[in-house]
Amino acid sequence: MTADDVRTPALRPTDDQEIRTPHRWRNLSLMIGSSIVDNGDTQVLTTLFPTLQKAMGLQTSALGNISALGRIAGVIGGPLFVYLARKTNRKAVLAVTSGLWGVWVIAAAFSQNYLQLLILMTVVAVGQAGAGPIVNELFSDMFGDRKRGRAAGYFYGIGSLAGSALGALVGQLSRVEDGWRYGMAGIGIITFCFGIFILLFFRDPGVGATETQLAHLTDEQRKQQSRVTLAQVASLARIPSFVIMMGQRLLSGHLLIGTFGVTFLVQVRGFDNAVAAVVTLPFGVGYALSAVFGGLLTDHIHRRFPTIGRVASLQLAQLGFAVVAFFGTQVDWGPIWAYLIFWILMGALQGINPGINRPIVMSVTPPELRGAAFAIMLAIFETIGWAGFTFLGGHLADAVGLQQTFLIMLVGLMVINAAFCSLLYRTYAADCREVTTELERRARTADRSVRPE
Repeated sequence: MTADDVRTPALRPTDDQEIRTPHRWRNLSLMIGSSIVDNGDTQVLTTLFPTLQKAMGLQTSALGNISALGRIAGVIGGPLFVYLARKTNRKAVLAVTSGLWGVWVIAAAFSQNYLQLLILMTVVAVGQAGAGPIVNELFSDMFGDRKRGRAAGYFYGIGSLAGSALGALVGQLSRVEDGWRYGMAGIGIITFCFGIFILLFFRDPGVGATETQLAHLTDEQRKQQSRVTLAQVASLARIPSFVIMMGQRLLSGHLLIGTFGVTFLVQVRGFDNAVAAVVTLPFGVGYALSAVFGGLLTDHIHRRFPTIGRVASLQLAQLGFAVVAFFGTQVDWGPIWAYLIFWILMGALQGINPGINRPIVMSVTPPELRGAAFAIMLAIFETIGWAGFTFLGGHLADAVGLQQTFLIMLVGLMVINAAFCSLLYRTYAADCREVTTELERRARTADRSVRPE
């Protein structure tokens, strides 16, 4: 690992005790750009599936199978790439998983049958699963606790807005023969280019760079404090709030709207594929506005009510989504513009989540375990949940239709999710205090180790 790959930041505590790491906004911009195109293959697949379905003679469950198998493969890929990032070079692994892996997307564009597409999209998902935990770990190393909700909001908000605009444009390829192939190949090429950009311009701030308790330590001292063992990773299971957040991810049925939303409007409401694809744009607008401004709002709520602010915000978002999803999917509103309103609201209520749940996990885990925590959260629990939703949702749709499937997954399951979040009121504040106490202990230990006798 070279000095350029992980640099000791010029740690500068400001008046409000925030530590600003160099190049954090450039790093964030690169991460946003790579995320947009990295998820572009999913946009192509889900947006153009009705067209692909006709071309290959597939059932609705085929989309669920592709999504589910990819997510299951990510259970292996996510932790594996996080391990490699910890043992080798975090920047290089990020460049591979969120950029250079695009070669597999290009290969998927040339699939000649369903089996080939299934296999190649599964390979694509393995790399994408590795990028998510690394990106979320980097948030906590680039931004302090007071700004993490904002940073996550910018990342997921801008990424979603641009991705949804891309989805609306991709939808027009339904009018072109083999349009999905052109879309997939184009996304793969741009993704690969972003991998090169990360290698050239990204600067890793180092693990734990923004923790105020460790600000006076050298880079080498922070590295010694942040060494990870399997026993430490296993200790995450003893953090009550982290365990609750993992359960919450298994109940996140709202993720299904991104996979089957366009197909629902085509199959159930009778819209043309290109017309139905338009809803991806307002969904992205709602998601982006909520992620950005919701991140600012929830950071403010957290500062005002540090023990319950984020928990209450998370709970209200889940319940609000269930209410909007009920009216948006269980009532036939007629023209497409009516659905645009509900899709923007569902996007907003989904978009506020990353600015809440990521900072919650960061706050209850020590810096060196955040990469592992996000690998477990995103690459295992969220993956298992999403795989289950898409697989079950696809087959349930074949049996009872997408409208009934949405009633169960988007409404019923999200009400249960909101109720489940109540458990955090009993654990979150105490777990945050545990992390603060541990960091203060490390700082005292490091001070004693370098104090002259």
